[in-house]
Amino acid sequence: MTNIFLYGTLRHAPLLEIVSGRQAGSLDSTPARLTGYRVAEAEGEDFPLIEARDGAACEGVLLQDVPEEVVERLDFYESGFGFELRDVTVLTADGAISARVYVPQPGLWRAGAEWSLEAWLREVWPVTRHAAREVMEYFGQLSGAEVAARHGMILTRAAARARAEAEHAPVTVRSDAGRGRVEEAEAQMSHAGYFLTRVYRLRHPLFAGGMSEWLTREVFISGDVALVLPYDPLRDRVMLIEQFRMGPYARGDRFPWLLEPIAGRIDAGESIETAARREAVEEAGLRMNGLERIGGFYSSPGYSSEYFNCFLGLADLPGDAAGPGGVAAENEDICSHVLGFEEVMELMQSGETNNAPLVLMLLWLQRERPRLRAAAGDQPIA
Repeated sequence: MTNIFLYGTLRHAPLLEIVSGRQAGSLDSTPARLTGYRVAEAEGEDFPLIEARDGAACEGVLLQDVPEEVVERLDFYESGFGFELRDVTVLTADGAISARVYVPQPGLWRAGAEWSLEAWLREVWPVTRHAAREVMEYFGQLSGAEVAARHGMILTRAAARARAEAEHAPVTVRSDAGRGRVEEAEAQMSHAGYFLTRVYRLRHPLFAGGMSEWLTREVFISGDVALVLPYDPLRDRVMLIEQFRMGPYARGDRFPWLLEPIAGRIDAGESIETAARREAVEEAGLRMNGLERIGGFYSSPGYSSEYFNCFLGLADLPGDAAGPGGVAAENEDICSHVLGFEEVMELMQSGETNNAPLVLMLLWLQRERPRLRAAAGDQPIA
């Protein structure tokens, strides 16, 4: 049996339950203190680490006589963050006890400011609880290093779920039954790579009353997306980007390069507007003068969780604004086009803008264009 001292996020009982696979009350725990160390933020990350510091001490919880299978689950979770166990001595009400503690591998993370459990619970836990569940689904299937390589997309999916819990569109005409009325028997991963596919077995309330038969449905699980259509109201120009797309290619489209708005996934801890501005810089080298929200909607609600957040981006679009773009590290090969508004409308009429979000955003621009141009005439954009 092993004694393990927890000083950071795993002190939070709901997270410990997810990671350990046990009810927190079933583990033998007691308050403890580790002297000679402080708990600090890992710079640029959303988790803590401990750092040796003379005269410091960190409070935590000592798990005593931890079952081996629980140690294996804790090791798996912590190894994904580059942590490993080290022998220490902690102080409890019963005196000094030998234990082990998770510390970062040397040189992997830098210690930042003092870490606060209260701030983490308020700001990070809503996403972490979903991310931890997905991470632990990989236990026994992947190594900690393999999970770490997918951690960015895991967090992106978790942030989308947290956002869906916190926000929703109005319920006036549609059913107000709510997801709590859906009976879910099972939800299993059928594919786990950069993207994730999950198979649900469930039944739901029927409009005529009663419940549906038990249904099996596959769903593509994705993160939320921010989309930006750049528009220069003074010059009356629109920027479209062009890139190769796997969907049209897999369908057999003879020309699998599409004209699109700027788009990209919203990272965990990033606001929707920040993501929109970041993607504009990365894909087209554009800094937006302003953003106007067009709306939010599901892209393919029959089988995908992907949710689009659409903006019009007010920007300067001189003739030389077009050109290559994208992030090389993400294998993006993007060409941008700056076109007059009427020319873009002709492309929509011909069907060349065969991209649903782009068509929707162009129709919104068509409606709002007189207002945008009048405002730009009164207050020219710098």
